[in-house]
Amino acid sequence: MVIVFEGRPCRIVEFRHHTPGNLRAMVQAKLKDLTSGSNFEHRFRADDSIEKASMETHELQFMYKSGDTYHFMNTENYDQLEMDEETLGDNAPWMAENMVILAEYYDGRPIGIDLPQYVVAEIVDTAPVMKTATKTASSKPAKLANGVTVNVPEFIATGERIRVNPATNEYMDRAKD
Repeated sequence: MVIVFEGRPCRIVEFRHHTPGNLRAMVQAKLKDLTSGSNFEHRFRADDSIEKASMETHELQFMYKSGDTYHFMNTENYDQLEMDEETLGDNAPWMAENMVILAEYYDGRPIGIDLPQYVVAEIVDTAPVMKTATKTASSKPAKLANGVTVNVPEFIATGERIRVNPATNEYMDRAKD
């Protein structure tokens, strides 16, 4: 859930309801400021009121990158917009041409994006394949074409295309082309 806290949109990352002995109940919450990206904690009392942020979601298609600026097109009305690397955060390296993402808007401007469940990427550098490798064996680091390093099983070779979960940077399986 996204709330307005001290005039800024904040996502509730986790919360815990707490009633200490015979004192009043409270909610201890971890919040993430969506404008600055910083995380902080706040204790809400039972009589505190909160305002739910009015968020919009739009489907955007990534077109190209120019310097530190990423250019997108809204697939609903064909408006073009730009986002900088800071707004995209850890998602920036995963941007691939024609990728469709969901962007969250607050006050008419994008403040966060959701990537697809998986991204197909090519391995450009990893250790040689071990002949005795199995899926349950240990893993090795592999550098992808987008510059991100992920851990892959020992049987994966340089040049192979794999599916990766961009939210966790985890190897899923080989891409089925």
